[in-house]
Amino acid sequence: MPDENLPHTERVESFHLWQAGAPGAMGDKDDDSPRLDYYRAKARNAAAVVVCPGGGYGRLAVDHEGRLPALFFNKLGVDAFVLHYRLGPKYRHPVMLGDAARAIRTVRARAREWQIDAARVGVMGYSAGGHLASTISTQFDAGSVDAPDPINAVSSRPDFAMLIYPVITLSGPHAHAGSRTNLLGESPADDLVASMSSHTRVTPQTPPTFLLHALDDKAVPPQNSALYSEALLKSGVPHTVHYLQHGGHGFGFDQPGKPHSDPAVAGWPDLLSAWLRGAGLLAAVKK
Repeated sequence: MPDENLPHTERVESFHLWQAGAPGAMGDKDDDSPRLDYYRAKARNAAAVVVCPGGGYGRLAVDHEGRLPALFFNKLGVDAFVLHYRLGPKYRHPVMLGDAARAIRTVRARAREWQIDAARVGVMGYSAGGHLASTISTQFDAGSVDAPDPINAVSSRPDFAMLIYPVITLSGPHAHAGSRTNLLGESPADDLVASMSSHTRVTPQTPPTFLLHALDDKAVPPQNSALYSEALLKSGVPHTVHYLQHGGHGFGFDQPGKPHSDPAVAGWPDLLSAWLRGAGLLAAVKK
């Protein structure tokens, strides 16, 4: 049901990505059934974003890396879908990637119903959610026209991506060990670790990307964004990267009325909205 107390939204609905049970589900509890929380904007421009909260692949920071970003997008006229993907250690790769792919496909497959532009379906991710967003940005597929499920017939490629203090590499001194363990297990093979380090999977088909990282991030060092930016540059993928002098890790979106003590951190959403406008992603859909 709609939550009338939330500003800038017409309705907030939750629905499971698979109505008959998710592939590989290990039970029938809430954490076995990935879902989307749909935040529908009032004044809409037909763009949409799937938001992947962080939490080291072991939990979800749904409020400041899910709900608040969704409300921010709603203010811009963008519909937002907060993804509750399955987590480790109960689940491992490729389950999380499958959940993200299903989320993108679902929004695109139902674009006409929801009055969304199927060519402006983006993804946003924070920390480990940024790793998931970068994974679906580099390991998508076109869908299968012969699929009995019509949702599986459409592409899982995001049209644009926004990665906020993302985990990118899973090896070396800049890796986030907790995310790697929850995603791949205690002793993953070296080739699997390398293949799941998203900067190694960038191609010219990787979507345009916005990157943001604080230089004093000790949990997920800024070299993660630097590696991804370098790979995007080599492949000729349009992107922008911003480094904040301060901010640490996990600053997310500010609570309304409680801005971050550092004005640069509090103002970073303005950088994002400027990028979205400059990329033409907030333009009204052509009838």
